Amino acid sequence: MPTPLVGISTYLEPARWGVWDLPAALLPAGYHQLVQRSGGVAALLPPDENPHAAAHAVARLDALVVAGGSDIAPDRYGAEPGPHTGAAHPARDAWETALIEAALDARLPLLGICRGMQLLNVVCGGTLNQHLEGHGGPPGVFSSHLVTPVEGTRLSALLDGPLEVPTYHHQAVDRVGDSLTVSAYAQDGTVEALEMSVTRGFVLAVQWHPEAGEDLRVMRGLIDATR
Repeated sequence: MPTPLVGISTYLEPARWGVWDLPAALLPAGYHQLVQRSGGVAALLPPDENPHAAAHAVARLDALVVAGGSDIAPDRYGAEPGPHTGAAHPARDAWETALIEAALDARLPLLGICRGMQLLNVVCGGTLNQHLEGHGGPPGVFSSHLVTPVEGTRLSALLDGPLEVPTYHHQAVDRVGDSLTVSAYAQDGTVEALEMSVTRGFVLAVQWHPEAGEDLRVMRGLIDATR
């Protein structure tokens, strides 16, 4: 059977390499390496100014990963920006929203990571808590904490019990979106994973960063769903 092709969203940022200082489509290497170590081929998806292109991209993929990153614009879930909320990136929000919607329409296996989980919740009509403490280390440093899967969920079947996870975020799910079920919590009650019913195909999202650790089980779940 062909090796599954897994698309991963990327984002535009200023970057320097060699003699160049230019905008670049970026993604931490941990993402594509996690896909490769889990048995897939990674395809990086730069933002497209035409959100309608998302459906064409999704049609060529076997699975989709929506990566972590910057805060989602609060107006997407009917809120005003809080004092801790970062600058908006409307082009990224629009592109990744289109990718998620296209993947859901096509029943393509979908994994959201950190921001990807938050955006999935917003796409499904949910809201976000714009700031909380204790879920990351100093700037640019992952912390870790315990996550407990909810019994009977898809995630619990993949992980088989509580685990320490790499974490770095200051926003989280508040009101859970339609058709989504909470499948893990942190010790402080923060929602750490969301999923859809198995009748909707593989749709799973986690608040932590599996690409920053050694545990392949969540990504392997995505890869296995393509087969």
